Amino acid sequence: MKGAFAVILLAALPSLAALSLTISSNTLTLPASFDPIQAAYWTGLPHHRRTPFAVSPDGKSAYLAFLNAAKDAVYVQPVDPTTFAANGDAVSIANAKEAGGLVAHDDGFAVLVTLPVPDGTSADETPTDSNPIVNLIRYQNGAQAWSTALNGPGVHVSDGLSATPDINGDLVYSAESGLYGAYFVVTAYTGWAAGHFGDSVQYVNDAGTLQEIAQSSSWGCSHNTGIAFEAASEPPFASVCAEDHGAIWLNTDTRSMNGIKIANENVTNGVSGEPMGGMSGSYSSLAALDDDRYIFAWQSRGAVDLTADSWMGDGFTQASPRWLNHNVAIATMDAKNKLAGAEAISTVGAKSGDDQVNWITEDDGIDHQNVRVASAGSEQLAVVTWEQIIDPACEPVPLSCSGTFAGTYAQLVDATGTGSMVDSAINLGTDVTVSGDMVTIGTQVCWPFVQQTWDLSKPTDSGTAVTTMSFACLSTDSNTTTEAQSLVAPSSSAVDDVTTTTAVEPTTAAPDTTVVDSAISVPQGTSTSGHHRPTRYWASRPHSSASSCA
Repeated sequence: MKGAFAVILLAALPSLAALSLTISSNTLTLPASFDPIQAAYWTGLPHHRRTPFAVSPDGKSAYLAFLNAAKDAVYVQPVDPTTFAANGDAVSIANAKEAGGLVAHDDGFAVLVTLPVPDGTSADETPTDSNPIVNLIRYQNGAQAWSTALNGPGVHVSDGLSATPDINGDLVYSAESGLYGAYFVVTAYTGWAAGHFGDSVQYVNDAGTLQEIAQSSSWGCSHNTGIAFEAASEPPFASVCAEDHGAIWLNTDTRSMNGIKIANENVTNGVSGEPMGGMSGSYSSLAALDDDRYIFAWQSRGAVDLTADSWMGDGFTQASPRWLNHNVAIATMDAKNKLAGAEAISTVGAKSGDDQVNWITEDDGIDHQNVRVASAGSEQLAVVTWEQIIDPACEPVPLSCSGTFAGTYAQLVDATGTGSMVDSAINLGTDVTVSGDMVTIGTQVCWPFVQQTWDLSKPTDSGTAVTTMSFACLSTDSNTTTEAQSLVAPSSSAVDDVTTTTAVEPTTAAPDTTVVDSAISVPQGTSTSGHHRPTRYWASRPHSSASSCA
């Protein structure tokens, strides 16, 4: 019954906020079919194929970007931010291979995609294996205003040319500086780093000109399968990287695998452990708060038994995992380059290497993945979400765990200081996942997702193509007063093809509404020194052209 209305009360938090969920089911009809699954690097386990989502500063426009199922075009679909239905014709970017970030403006949007190098490119400037390059494309008032290549032929030639098989990064925009910032994976195909994987930070101004500034970088963290990026009033923008030597870095000032160590992590050569979601991840991992503060969320196996990283040298360490499963962690920042809490230690021989971590969960034998965070739109409040897996099978190599999907969870966090949990985590149910950017709209946090049976039990190369998109919104309205309760979102059998809308009155005609009973059973809760060594060369590991990462 498409077009029904349901608001599911999840929790009342009279001291800070009330948390409620609305689901807009299959409201957006896509202009082309979409494959919702991308296989994880190495394991082949299913990851959500990212659907970048953004809302304009004036709140009147929204856009959703996606790679079509044929994998030969990226579409950007205008979306009504109140009904989550289509709001105009989509833009099609032919030959694009990935949608890796999206910024909405009052007069259009900018999208980060990968494209083949232009026809006629000389052989010595053509990437190995025909890998694509990153392009930032600006559409203004319905027409393309400019397109700027961020790597590939002619870009940063002195550093060596690079391509991008998988963006695995993000795009942000700062109105104060008039700059877009993009942080993405690269593989060099000429120069000193040819054949190796790193990452790149690039800035583009409002006119579409690539900026040659000290705050950009053509080469950074080794084999990076985790990028977090957020805008600031001026470059450098806030950035976090996960590398394959043993740490997660707040690398705003260094753009490399050094700086301020957020956490020690168990890694292996070529794999950073998917802390920000791995393949098709690296979005909604770092969120801006009021007063120029930030909150970062990630999945971690913890760190024990620190040893010396002989390749990197003095002051760098490697770690063994505390658990084989992943838990949820957060870190807050008082500025784009300053942790609110303690930095991770680099003491060789230390038995515990994660004492500084602020854990949301500390479960042994329950896996947590696809960790996301967004500002809740009120001072220092944030929402952290994750997918929970029971009976997980987790290999010693730091990669994804397989198992039985037990639901998407949400935790309200007060990010004041080093951060603290507000009440208990809420199970949103097994019908809701997070597969696109979490966007703060007033006191709501909204994101797109595909309604499907989410099976994390085995490797999957692709999913069943779909032609509709659903949206979920968590409300954190501090003025809401209700009796405290924790309710599971209904299963698909209880709410089949249900559309819910936000509590605000839509500006355009809304779908027909039917009230769905929200008297649902109560779920069980969950338990809940800066180094500046230059980093230039990385040990390599073979990568297939079909599944590559930094």
